[in-house]
Amino acid sequence: MEAGEGKERVLKQRQVLLFFVLLGMAQAGSKPRHYSVAEEMESGSFVANLLKDLGLEVDQLAARGAQVVSKGNKQHFQLNLQTGDLLLHEKLDREELCGPTEPCILHFQILLQNPLQFIPNELQVVDVNDHSPVFFENEMQLKILESTPPATIIPLGNAEDLDVGSNSLQNYTITPNSHFHVLTNSRRDGRKYPELVLDQALDREEQPELSLTLMALDGGTPPRSGTVQVHILVLDINDNAPEFTQSLYEVQILENSPINSVIVTVSASDLDTGNFGTISYSFFHASEEIRKTFQLNPITGDIQIVKYLNFETIKSYEVDVEAKDGGGLSGKSTVIVQVVDVNDNSPELTLSSITSPIPENSLETVVAVFSVSDLDSGDNGRMVCSIENNLPFILKPSVENFYTLMSEEALDRETRSEYNITITVTDMGTPRLKTEHNITVLVSDVNDNAPAFTQTSYTLFVRENNSPALHIGSVSATDRDAGANAQVTYSLLPPQDPQLPLASLVSINADNGQLFALRALDYEALRVLEFGVGAVDHGSPALSSQALVRVLVLDANDNSPFVLYPLQNGSAPCTELVPRAAEPGYLVSKVVAVDGDSGQNAWLSYQLLKATEPGLFSVWAHNGEVRTARLLSERDAAKHRLLVLVKDNGEPPLSASVTLHVLLVDGFSQPYLPLPEAAADAAQADPLTVYLVIALASVSSLFLFSVLAFIAVRLCRRGKAASLGGCSVPEGHFPGHLVDVSGSETLSQSYQYEVCLMGGSGTSEFKFLKPILPNGLVQDTEHD
Repeated sequence: MEAGEGKERVLKQRQVLLFFVLLGMAQAGSKPRHYSVAEEMESGSFVANLLKDLGLEVDQLAARGAQVVSKGNKQHFQLNLQTGDLLLHEKLDREELCGPTEPCILHFQILLQNPLQFIPNELQVVDVNDHSPVFFENEMQLKILESTPPATIIPLGNAEDLDVGSNSLQNYTITPNSHFHVLTNSRRDGRKYPELVLDQALDREEQPELSLTLMALDGGTPPRSGTVQVHILVLDINDNAPEFTQSLYEVQILENSPINSVIVTVSASDLDTGNFGTISYSFFHASEEIRKTFQLNPITGDIQIVKYLNFETIKSYEVDVEAKDGGGLSGKSTVIVQVVDVNDNSPELTLSSITSPIPENSLETVVAVFSVSDLDSGDNGRMVCSIENNLPFILKPSVENFYTLMSEEALDRETRSEYNITITVTDMGTPRLKTEHNITVLVSDVNDNAPAFTQTSYTLFVRENNSPALHIGSVSATDRDAGANAQVTYSLLPPQDPQLPLASLVSINADNGQLFALRALDYEALRVLEFGVGAVDHGSPALSSQALVRVLVLDANDNSPFVLYPLQNGSAPCTELVPRAAEPGYLVSKVVAVDGDSGQNAWLSYQLLKATEPGLFSVWAHNGEVRTARLLSERDAAKHRLLVLVKDNGEPPLSASVTLHVLLVDGFSQPYLPLPEAAADAAQADPLTVYLVIALASVSSLFLFSVLAFIAVRLCRRGKAASLGGCSVPEGHFPGHLVDVSGSETLSQSYQYEVCLMGGSGTSEFKFLKPILPNGLVQDTEHD
């Protein structure tokens, strides 16, 4: 259905176009305007002012591209675009242009290109009397028998006058005498010829010779004339003149007939005998053109051609042949030679105007105007114009033998930017002759293609802590157009997040699309940066496209491990209590550390660097748990100091260290326990001890999640809390910012401890409580 509708739409468009073309032809085919000028006027002579006839103003002539177009390549006129005057381009010779044809009409067209319009005109070249009648012989000799009766008509040679109409030869006169007068007659083609009429019988004995002057007069003002002497010899009686078998011979001959071909044989007979019966043939007062073209055998009467014929120059010849006997008598016959046209002239093409280049979006635009002509006639002069079938152009006929070359559909410069069009003009003769003319049409660009990025999205990588103005990558877009329409400018698009300071982070080179990081990026602050880039061409209107750019910030090992527990804040250190009865593998404490980096840069390992007693304690490398390595004995010192190293897996690796204090006790029920010096100092700062216990409890509670959601912690028994000043552990959730370096981001085991070191009277009581249980379980235990 869609294809059928498309064909119907194209058909309607062509019908509308044909309507306008026919309308233009109808206008062009109107009656032509007629002008006239006398021949032999000088070049530049005024012919007419065309403004009124064209209905135009002076400034419209140049605007509409007015020009004079004549048939063929020879220009007879010139048009003054400033005044509208039509002037002669050269001196006109009517006889050269039209020969004997009257009236002499020159056809020309006024071509207005914008919009396209043809206005036919014709100029009549008026004859002036610039040629005198001319006889082809200096003297005529006539032999007339004395027995010739009065009223006998004797033919005379005629004169020729190249002028026409009233300026042509009109009349013949002869010197007044008593024997002859002259008659002026007309041939079928209108030419005048004289005939001598005998008024009174001749007497050879009285007057054997007569000499008369024959004058030819034209009708010009003043008249021109030509004369010839007529010498008459009076002969004895020869009573039979030669007679032709035909008074008129008609023959047709091809214009390409070979030289010396016999076209016709004339024949005459004479009843006399002897010298009076011997006949010889000759042309009778033939013109110079006939004598150059034909040759007559005086004995046989064969007429041959001695010059190539040209139908386009002369279409027919009228040849008078005289047969004369030995006695001076003669007879006359006429041979009409019709030249038959042969297709020996190729068509000619004359280009009037051409438009190149044309925009690629132009539709039904006139590209060229030209005319065709062929000197042959009939089918040999009928012509057909054509171009190649695979081109988006068509030929439209205008006025007679004028054509316009038009674009049939919109062009695409990106597909094809140049067309070499061959216009072929072929006639209908046999064999057919053709002429080819090549036209080159350039297609100019229109901004109909937006820039296209090579990728819809780009992923770029940059390592953090980069140097400012670092080139991090490029985007690229291409445009299929040309010139300014293909010049692309790149820019950053506004980010979707208005809080993102994109302009201070990255920049783009507007000419080549190179992207630069304007400042050092921090992986820990910004890991992914997404933004759009635009590409805009320089066309009018400008076209654009967009692409997405993702900048991934790569981590660098620029953060050392940070120890969350035990705190290393310069306050009193926390002392871990270990019973001497602890088994090997007893959990003493756990070092908790984090690393702000990611990946292997955040993989932490733990190592025991120093210990008061090597081999007594060990540190697990993966989770930082400090455990006993063997059974404790009474000989082991009560106080121990451990130095633990925390190291990441970066390149180069970064590390941190932490110091642990461990106190070995015999039991948690001792009433008196000497404290280490550090512990004694801590006992004097009860609030600081409480804060340390709260931090430890918070870290442990992170691993209980929702199971140990609300825990009531009591660090000291109620009974002794009052006497010792009290020691409590805050209830509630533990801080959630403590993470486990093993990847679970929580402590692997939920250990909570209550530690209370109090001072008094030189002795202090230490109590190690069991791991804190949920409130319900604690209450049950108390009841028991």
